[in-house]
Amino acid sequence: MRVQVTVRTKASLPRVFRYLSDFTTTTQWDPNTVSTSLVSGDGGVGTVYLNTSVFRSRQTQLRYVVEELAPNERIKLRGENATVVAVDTISCRTVAAETEVTYTAQFQLRGALRLIAPLLRPAFSRLARDARLGLHSALRDL
Repeated sequence: MRVQVTVRTKASLPRVFRYLSDFTTTTQWDPNTVSTSLVSGDGGVGTVYLNTSVFRSRQTQLRYVVEELAPNERIKLRGENATVVAVDTISCRTVAAETEVTYTAQFQLRGALRLIAPLLRPAFSRLARDARLGLHSALRDL
């Protein structure tokens, strides 16, 4: 499963990237996030975050690790738990005097969830809609 949304803001690229690459801000732009805390690191490659989110009315916790960081361009994090592997990539670029943000989340379901993956498509569509609205609102206020 893959979720991808793109939003634009008038806020500067460095400011947007600094905000989004601090994954603890997910509580401000991802309506499905309950909490995200920094476990270890300084935001660079190897930094670990603990994220608690709601998916299909259930709370789930993922341990995210920053895998790639290209300042002011892209950050890639990998989150895992017993039922899912999530790879989140946030890319930023300047387009027509605005900052364009593309957020991509790829989910690989594990165990029994793999069998019902097609039935979860509507839930992932809602996840994409919520992320787009949350990002748009948070970035507008930067």
